[in-house]
Amino acid sequence: MAQITLKGNAIHTVGELPAEGAQAPGFTLVKTDLSETGLADYGDQKKVLNIFPSLDTGICAMSVRAFNARAADREGVVVLNISADLPFAHGRFCAAEGLDGVEALSTLRSSFADDYGVRITDGPMAGLCSRAVVVLDGHNRVLYTEQVPEIAQEPDYDAALAAL
Repeated sequence: MAQITLKGNAIHTVGELPAEGAQAPGFTLVKTDLSETGLADYGDQKKVLNIFPSLDTGICAMSVRAFNARAADREGVVVLNISADLPFAHGRFCAAEGLDGVEALSTLRSSFADDYGVRITDGPMAGLCSRAVVVLDGHNRVLYTEQVPEIAQEPDYDAALAAL
């Protein structure tokens, strides 16, 4: 269980992020068209898993925009934006923002938040994903992780992208 904060107040996650060097857990997530996709569907691309509570918060929306701007055009890299938001919300947000270089994925019908240790277990955001970044190589080995310690803080984009 990780302890993080929400505006300085302690909250917890169900577990820890996968360890660097470990094989990433497989997953199935829901795309904006309600189809399912899994880790294996992204093949040998490097993957940036941008995990966050909800697109309806400023910092979460900012992280999606930032990873789109900074990593979407990198050869052999896919950015997966993952939250508990419904697929429809992901679709509306990406359309409104003109974001087409990243994948928007919902944890709907998925055990992803538990498998990656990011489900918040207490406080007002219980049930949502914490803010975290996991970078995987082309064989789905974990290259980098960041469990952002304060939900209202942006992730370290430079460190995540340097891991690629």
